[in-house]
Amino acid sequence: MLTDVEELVRCESFSSDLGAVARSAEVVGSVGARLLGAPPERIAIGGVSHLRWSFGTPKVLLVGHHDTVWPMGSIRSRPWSVAAGRARGPGVLDMKAGLVLMFHALASLPSPDGVCVIVNGDEEVGSTTSRQLIEQSAAGCAATFVLEASADDAGALKTARKGTSRYEIVVHGKAAHAGQEPEKGVNATIEVAHQVLSVTGLGASAAAAVDGGPLGAATITPTLLSAGSARNTVPALARLTVDVRAPSAASQEAIDVLVRGMTPRTPGARLEVRGGRQRPPMGPESSAALFALASRIAAEQGHEPLRGVSVGGASDANYTAAMGCPTLDGLGAVGAGAHADSEYVDIDRMVPRARLLAELIARTRR
Repeated sequence: MLTDVEELVRCESFSSDLGAVARSAEVVGSVGARLLGAPPERIAIGGVSHLRWSFGTPKVLLVGHHDTVWPMGSIRSRPWSVAAGRARGPGVLDMKAGLVLMFHALASLPSPDGVCVIVNGDEEVGSTTSRQLIEQSAAGCAATFVLEASADDAGALKTARKGTSRYEIVVHGKAAHAGQEPEKGVNATIEVAHQVLSVTGLGASAAAAVDGGPLGAATITPTLLSAGSARNTVPALARLTVDVRAPSAASQEAIDVLVRGMTPRTPGARLEVRGGRQRPPMGPESSAALFALASRIAAEQGHEPLRGVSVGGASDANYTAAMGCPTLDGLGAVGAGAHADSEYVDIDRMVPRARLLAELIARTRR
């Protein structure tokens, strides 16, 4: 398993580099074909490379991704290494090791019949091109298992996820010479500053309107900000990106109305709201029965009791759960530091985790 993980990690696959993602698909497809005994279907959508294996009439869907957040060349500053029971390298936890774990788990069964495997190449950027492929595959299945990494270094599964929305608020002002006649301009920087403060107050408004439930309150966070074109020009344009994490469909809708209802404070300024809702929330009811089954299997196999946690991050599990397919996430590798320099995988947990997944597959595809 470590040899396979190393091969995948050394093949960098930054989401924004479609050539790198295509090369990664070749490597992942080769590893999967060797272990599963069949080559994948290679699916390119919008230039993004996805892989699919389908055996018989699928009742179980396994979902993973091979793209990473790490820019090309990261392998030089964060090289593959194995020491003190930990494997390190860009994307090792999220989620190269999860893919290897998935392939080995399925290969350990007498037959892969009744299983569909999808490995997409754009999960880290919202699964824009692969969403329909994933949703169509989930629609006819009794269970979906998502191979994202565990929720913590103790191996907790992800039983609920907040939904995500992404907005860009574009402020249109009017340019003017900052020294000679600034009064003739409409300063987009001043207006976007007002909007940053307005956005920070939307969370309280949404919380007052809709109860967050078990996933807690919604979060609305201003992130990227840019304005202006020259040091001596009244800015005519500014942009603000807003990240939203919503615990329920109702709160996601309420926030959408609030964001689109934002108004300018500066006379002459105009607001344009782009973007909107992306991944729907995954409620705990989507995973309840599968988590109970996983807990029983873990006990039978002599593992420590499983924990299930709700998380603010989203994944392709949000899409499959929204299709009405029971979904359990976080079944991939155990470790910590995803998206960070400290990223690592706990090597000793790889085989037990694969055995847990294999038994989950065996019992849910019957």
